[in-house]
Amino acid sequence: MSEFMGKNGFQWFVGVVEDRQDPKTLGRLRVRCLGYHTEDLIKLPTSDLPWAHVMNPITSATVSGIGQTPLGAVEGTWVVGFFQDGPDAQQPIIIGTLPGVPSELPTKIEKGDDDKYPGNGFQDYINAVYPKYKEESDVNRLAVNDEDLPHSSLTIRKADRTKDIGRADFNEVQAFMSELDNQTIAGDDGTAFSEPEVPHNTTYPYNHVYESEAGHIREMDDTPDHERIHERHASGSGYEIHPDGSKVTRVKKDNYDLITGDHFAHIKGNHSTTVDGGVRVFVNADASSDDQN
Repeated sequence: MSEFMGKNGFQWFVGVVEDRQDPKTLGRLRVRCLGYHTEDLIKLPTSDLPWAHVMNPITSATVSGIGQTPLGAVEGTWVVGFFQDGPDAQQPIIIGTLPGVPSELPTKIEKGDDDKYPGNGFQDYINAVYPKYKEESDVNRLAVNDEDLPHSSLTIRKADRTKDIGRADFNEVQAFMSELDNQTIAGDDGTAFSEPEVPHNTTYPYNHVYESEAGHIREMDDTPDHERIHERHASGSGYEIHPDGSKVTRVKKDNYDLITGDHFAHIKGNHSTTVDGGVRVFVNADASSDDQN
């Protein structure tokens, strides 16, 4: 071979992922490349496409499980890369993915009697899942923040906001600390409180969003004056840090805090806890310590 990677040119390609079930679990992908491969699935089935390695960023060690897993692209993802074996085009390496505005949705194709797929490639023809939207940017809706096309998770979060939570009320109390000093604890009428409104007010291109296939979401929003951090499980459990530093945590089922060492909490303001069920506190110690004065 007279030409190879780094000598006498650079052989690059653009293509569509058709298979990610790498039998060697290396994160490789089968890609149908424009200009190199026919779209005819009978003439060139996906199983005959070479496996393409995925290039990870320099910030990922990608060795012995250290760093970021080389997973992320799905069937239907457009990618760009190069052939390390030059014009032989049998050793592709993917260097990135390409967003766009899909003009059509994938068409599911069933196997024929000869165990082949009669139809065209360059699409997710087996699952017909991606792309999900037609005539819409591939950039996440949470980052685009189009009022006409809201992200479903944002709509759910706004509708799921808890309001008018009751609080305990009590009368004014005189707390005698000593013979010379006493303190008056003001009464409280138990005014209800509500979960703060969702502060999503993103301006493109400042919101950096990651969303997984299952719907788990991470937002690092750098929109000026509306900076936020938000992480959300597909079930709805998650947390959000608001622009003013407030934090809202929502757990959709049970919550466990297990602390092996000591636990210290300092609340400069007031602490209100509303429990709709019962409260049980079990202290499994005699509260004695050798270093007590």
